[in-house]
Amino acid sequence: MKLLTIIGARPQIIKAAAFSRAVITWNNEENREFIEEIILHTGQHYDDNMSAVFFNELGIPNPDINLHVGSGSHGLQTAKMIEGIENVLIKAKIDGSAFDGVVLYGDTNSTLAGAIAASKIHVPVFHIEAGLRSWNMAMPEEINRIVCDQLSSILFTPTTKGMENLIHAGFCKDSEKVHFANGKKQYVVQSGDVMYDNAMYFVSMAEEKSDIIEQLGLMPKHFVLVTIHRPANTDSAENLTSIFNALLDIAEGKANGEQTKIVLPLHPRTRKLLPEKLSSKLMQRLNSCKNLLLIEPVSFFEIIRLEKHAQMVMTDSGGVQKEAFFFETPSVIFRPETEWVEIVETGAGILTNADYNRIITAYQTLYNKPIHFPPLYGDTHAAEKILKHIVNYCSSK
Repeated sequence: MKLLTIIGARPQIIKAAAFSRAVITWNNEENREFIEEIILHTGQHYDDNMSAVFFNELGIPNPDINLHVGSGSHGLQTAKMIEGIENVLIKAKIDGSAFDGVVLYGDTNSTLAGAIAASKIHVPVFHIEAGLRSWNMAMPEEINRIVCDQLSSILFTPTTKGMENLIHAGFCKDSEKVHFANGKKQYVVQSGDVMYDNAMYFVSMAEEKSDIIEQLGLMPKHFVLVTIHRPANTDSAENLTSIFNALLDIAEGKANGEQTKIVLPLHPRTRKLLPEKLSSKLMQRLNSCKNLLLIEPVSFFEIIRLEKHAQMVMTDSGGVQKEAFFFETPSVIFRPETEWVEIVETGAGILTNADYNRIITAYQTLYNKPIHFPPLYGDTHAAEKILKHIVNYCSSK
């Protein structure tokens, strides 16, 4: 059995680690059909700090194929990916070693491209993290999710809320309505979350191998971790100004009378845009604030240590807010909505968008507040369940 795993952004590299471990475990068992996993990197994230270091740290084999697509407009970037992925799939068919399916993660342009390229030439698509919805079609990720779900042979949704979304959208666990090549049906599976698999698998390793807390001179549960990367925030002078005014006031003790250490690993895009979007006065204030630490992008081990030991996380990232929940760390979410609605519903996260007053209020609300973190994301065996369903699908006639 031959599977093509498509990744392009660093969250997908992390998710792919769980699936690759499941494949290795499967292949080590006796009397099982051997699974060959080919990893294709689109090159959507091409900076070493944003991509290559993750392969080394997580023990994932280097990609067998790299399209080196790089940056560009959504249309240009996705078109290059579709062309490259289609060529790989067609060449495999011509060579007599066709792929039995394509494994996709999340909601990036790499996900969209993989779904379109594979479905057009009748290669089954297996979508991990299906069913997530922010209900905001202005988000490119929302479009990517919806299109990929529609084109998938198996939709693996991580949560009960994701399953509800798919049922309401007309999907069911065993679809009689949708048929693919050879009369195969479409299936929906609530699998649990591969990111939860990884967080629990790697957390002890991170504690051993990363000393970032010590390097930065931080006290556990006495600092705030911040990440900002979404274009809705980084490309808007108004939004970025509002966020940094709030962060500086929190760091300087103006929010609750107590100075707070803030750690902000700067996404390359954010670092580039700061001088363009912030006033010189605000940049001067930012550069002189000793409690707001602007650092380079961090590795996976470093980010999960920071998430685990932070008093609070403030982010516009879907993955970071979810990992914070895994480690029972509350989050302030710089977005108007989130696909991880259960985090907000439990009270472990508060949506603020880029609104100064809402950010400050959310920080004050979550500061030292007792919060319940129910087990929403499975049992750390999501990747194994996903692989078994894929094998059964590919083996059925």
